[in-house]
Amino acid sequence: MKLRVAAIQIAPKLGDLEENIRKTCAFIEKAIEQEAELIVLPELSNSGYNFKSKLQALKCSEPIPDGPTVKAWVKLARKHSVWIVGGINERHGEKLYNSAVILGPEGYVGKYRKLHLFAQEKLLFQPGDIPLDVVKTVNFAFGVMICFDWAFPEVARVLTLKGAEIVCHPANLVLPYGQKAMQVRSLENHIFTITANRVGKEGNLTFTGQSQITDVRGKVLAKGSKSKEEIIVAEINPDTARDKKITPYNDLIKDRRPRCYSLLTV
Repeated sequence: MKLRVAAIQIAPKLGDLEENIRKTCAFIEKAIEQEAELIVLPELSNSGYNFKSKLQALKCSEPIPDGPTVKAWVKLARKHSVWIVGGINERHGEKLYNSAVILGPEGYVGKYRKLHLFAQEKLLFQPGDIPLDVVKTVNFAFGVMICFDWAFPEVARVLTLKGAEIVCHPANLVLPYGQKAMQVRSLENHIFTITANRVGKEGNLTFTGQSQITDVRGKVLAKGSKSKEEIIVAEINPDTARDKKITPYNDLIKDRRPRCYSLLTV
């Protein structure tokens, strides 16, 4: 089964919901023109990232699924029968979460809240409180992780154990090796990964771009530039992620020995 997937690489405007809705929708439509069926946008695509205060972050947050950005994306997902995963600055009461929404041909499907907060995110957002889960469509299955989750191999492994063939990875990467780590996540789990990273500068931060799509062997199928707003697209076969054999004698999942890993649950 062939599936066209896309990662959108943009520079959201800090604090400007209206402009970010316009830009993200325009890029989603361009990805659809390239026949993408699963589209991933960067982390915090609706708001930008490098906030000076929680008050500033609150002003450009929105509820899920009733916020303006999610409503705009839902219209496109329904109209074109595509799947969209994108980062949202989520407001839940007085709390903020660094979240990603999952949208499909029938509309809103669910959300994921980032488990592992990076640097000053800890001053703004609550840690994620939603269990890792997998969306299973007729033809493929995918899970979601956000940016710094890359540093914790347990995240991709749990998604794999739950049946994910693809991991969608909205990101605002600033460290120079996050993309390489996602190649390893693909290799060690025999899954596809789609990292949609942003570009540009905000205050003292420069984002690394280089969005990428990797295959089950960790090979980079498509890669973005370091600084350009663009869309990368690749054709993948999710069926290949179901075979976890790396030799006739070795299976990445069946060869695991969970009883020896007890420290991982401490």
